[in-house]
Order: sequence, then C-alpha cells, then structure tokens
Amino acid sequence: MRRYLFIGLIYCIAVGAVRAQERCPIIPQPAHAERHTGYFSLDKHTPIVAENPEAVSAAHFLQREMLRLMTIPLAIHSGEGSQPAIRIEIDPSVKGAEAYTLQVTARSIRVAAGTLAGLRYGIVSLLQLAQGETASAAALKIPAWELADNPRYAWRGLMLDESRHFFGKAKVKSILDWMAYYKLNRFHWHLTDEPAWRLEIKQYPLLTLIGGIGSFTDGTAPAAYYTQEDIHEIVAYAAERNIVVIPEIDMPGHATAANRAYPEYSGGGTEAHPHFTFNPGKEATYTYLTDILRETNSLFPSQLLHLGGDEVSFGSAAWQSDAAIQRLMTREGLKTNQDVERYFMKRMADSVYRLNAKLLAWDEMADAGLPTDNTIIFWWRQDKPAQLKTAWANGYQTIICPRLPLYFDFVQDSTHRFGRRWDGAFNPLEAVYTYEVDGLTSTAAERDLILGVQANVWSEPIPNAQRLDFLLFPRIAALAEIAWTPDEKKAFEPFSLLLKEHIALYRQHGIYYYDPFQPNANPEPVVYRTDRDLSVERR
Repeated sequence: MRRYLFIGLIYCIAVGAVRAQERCPIIPQPAHAERHTGYFSLDKHTPIVAENPEAVSAAHFLQREMLRLMTIPLAIHSGEGSQPAIRIEIDPSVKGAEAYTLQVTARSIRVAAGTLAGLRYGIVSLLQLAQGETASAAALKIPAWELADNPRYAWRGLMLDESRHFFGKAKVKSILDWMAYYKLNRFHWHLTDEPAWRLEIKQYPLLTLIGGIGSFTDGTAPAAYYTQEDIHEIVAYAAERNIVVIPEIDMPGHATAANRAYPEYSGGGTEAHPHFTFNPGKEATYTYLTDILRETNSLFPSQLLHLGGDEVSFGSAAWQSDAAIQRLMTREGLKTNQDVERYFMKRMADSVYRLNAKLLAWDEMADAGLPTDNTIIFWWRQDKPAQLKTAWANGYQTIICPRLPLYFDFVQDSTHRFGRRWDGAFNPLEAVYTYEVDGLTSTAAERDLILGVQANVWSEPIPNAQRLDFLLFPRIAALAEIAWTPDEKKAFEPFSLLLKEHIALYRQHGIYYYDPFQPNANPEPVVYRTDRDLSVERR
C-alpha cells in the first residue's frame, strides 16, 4: 500500500511540475505564471465585487469588455456574497505603477493591484484566459492560474501616421482596443505632414479647411480631419484603456500642408518637396506655431508634444535664398542650415516647456543641445547607431523604434509587393519578436536611459483600413512581448502556437490580418499609385 501511495505522490509532484512549467496562454507572456488544477465557472450570474472607487472603475471596464468580447453581461456588487465571484481590489502591497496579480481558483477570481492601471492589465489577462476557453451552454470555464506581473518598459508604444492617409475615429478606437488587449500604453499620433493637416486648430481654421485636403495617393481628396470634439472623445477612450495619446506637430520640416493654408510662414522647399519647411527667420512663425502648440496642449492631457525635427534637409536648401533667414543667420552667428534648424528647435522647445510639457523629437535632435530633463529622443535610424550613442552620451531618455524591425509599413513577407524595404530587408514576424533591445547597450547607464520601445506605422503604402490591419496584425502581438515580457520568458515557437489562437480572434472581429502560417489565406491588399514610388526608403 505504501508503494502505491509513494508512486501516487511522485505522479502528483510530476504533474504539478509540468503544470508549473506550462506556458501561460497570454500575450504578452507574464513575468510569473503558475498553472494550478481546476477551473472557475463563469456565467451571467457571476458577480463582480468591487468596493474601492478605483476598483469600481476597473470593474466597469471588465463589465464592458466581457459584454463586447464574449457577450456575457455581468453585474457589479459592492459587498460580500456567498457565491463564487470576481473580486477587483486595490492592494498597496502590489508594488509597481502597472503591476498586478491575478489568482483564479475554482471558488473565486481575484485581480489586485496598487493602481487603476495595474487593475486594468490584470483584467486584460483575465479576458485572454477566458477567451482561450470554449464556453458551454451553462458556463465559461476559466483555467486556474496564478500570475504576478509587471512590464519590462514603461513606454510601450505604437505610432500611427494619419497625414498621408486618414483612417477615422472608428478605426483609431479599434486600434486602441487592440493596444489595450496587448498592454501597449502610448499612442503616438502623427497628425501633420506634407500631404495633409488632420487636427482642428480653432485660431487657424484654414489648417484643416485647406491643409486637410488630399492624401498621399490622392491630392484632391476632400478635407478630412479630427475636430476638437473628436480629439476629446478619442483621448477619453484611450484613457479608459490606460493609453496616453501623444500628438505630433511636425516642424520645421514636413510642413507642406500647413504652408498651403498659411503660405506667409513658409520657408520654402524643393521641387520634390514644395514648401517643405516653416520659416525660422520670421518672428511671426514662432508666434503662429506657439499658438498652435498652445491649443494642441489643451487638447491632449499627456503634457507630451512631439515636434518631429527630422529630415529638414529635404527642403532647407531654400533657406539659402530667403532674406529673413539670411538676416537671422547674420544676427545670431549661424553658419549652416543645421545651425538654423537647431536655433529654431530651441526656440520652439522653450514654447513647449512654458506649457509645462515635455518635448519629444526624432534622433536628429540628439545633438541639438535641448535640455535633457524635458526632452525624449526617438531613435529610428537603425543605420546610424552612433546617433543612439550620442543620445545616451548626452543623457536623453530614449524610445527605441528603428526601421528594422519596428516599422510596420515595411513588408512582412518576401512575396509582398507594396510597402517598404531597406536594402532588400523587411520586417517579418520573427524579426520583430526576436529583436534584442538590450543588445544595443554596452553599459547599465545606457540601459537605464531606455524608456521603452515603439513600432511606427507610416502610411504612404496604406490607403485604407484593410491594408492597415494587414500590416499591423499579427506584428502588434510580437511588439507587445518585446515591450512587456522579460527576455527569459520569451520563446518564439510557443508564442507562435499561441498566436494561432489570436489569429482566430482577429478573424472573429473582422480584422484583415496577414497569416504567417498560411500566407495565401488573406492576399496582400493592392495599393494603386503610378506617380510615386511606394517603396521609397525614407523615414
């Protein structure tokens, strides 16, 4: 008898060890996850129990998402009950601004965090556990897991360019939903550039009425832009999902659309990039742009303003023949166009700082002499690693978002025809997933200056929402694991197996995704434009 008891004990220990090592069916993979025996049975009668006001807010988020994703209507209760329940709790012992714990047993589900953000992420993990199971007629059975989780990086971003093509409020909200599902928390919104200006500024209405006309593939497309009421709605929608929205108002280059509306502030350009720059030689330019930033800052509570600052040389040759700029150069002792550019950015940075906001800029500004305590640099030029080292040497917090592999307008399959490559290279799913951010650093001090990672979606080759989905999904899931999951918890093969379940979810929710497992399942959407090269190798 003792022999059988001993064998049974060994069997239980072995099963327990296997369960403890089982990969948690969540993207991004949690920092710590342990599988236990049993399931929690959830149906429409299961109460959500929340007492603290912040916990009630999180409970409403769970309530809405359970209805939206699984059509299960749950009620929120404020007190104890005898039946199995989902408990949402603020717990100060859970340390970390976005940390959470999740315990699922046969009798209860407990989501706990020290912050509202942490509660929401715990709820997202719960939703993914629930969606991974098949519901019976009686109940949804959620497997018993114990999670203790915290993100790797504070900034987990996605940038969307809507100057070149406009996608609209419904599509932006859909992207925010999926960002929240994958625990991404920064939506960088590129709203102004050469083709069109997409943000209503009441003091300068022609920015949208004239500057909002056109797109990258159709210069005569009717004006399309976001009203200030739209912005309020989207910012609030994002905040419910713990996503901060950061506007980008590009300057001093990429100003063509604005200069169509108000040509008196133009610094000229080239035949290929007409009226590409604002005019740094006119005092009125600084007043005009500061007015715009003042309204923009009022619309976005993030207190983060991205001013671009990149690729100015595409149009700054015109500065050599502009009288106002030449006078500025003489007066300030500026010898080159790059000196003028830096002078301009320092002036505009002062305007940003006076608004009690931080300045964000592309990596061209890493050596422009901007204050390090109020400036964040975005390193995008993977072919210029020295510029990243310069940013760190100068003490800037940095967002890692290089073209290879984190530009999602690049193609993701060798057979795809529309979209960008870099010397033949492109960004397949595995290249995104296996990207090693720490491999860029050589010291702990450099690692400490990495604020986070971000994927950028420039929309030259993306004229519609279908193609946007095709380029974003499933690479957004790989981005999530770079940004959230510790390296030791990452593994591409198990991730791929789980991703197959998420692809079924994309299909269920009407996403036109690329399927890396069946590349011909959804054909690459075609992009028509004959007068411009869609594979152009620029930003």
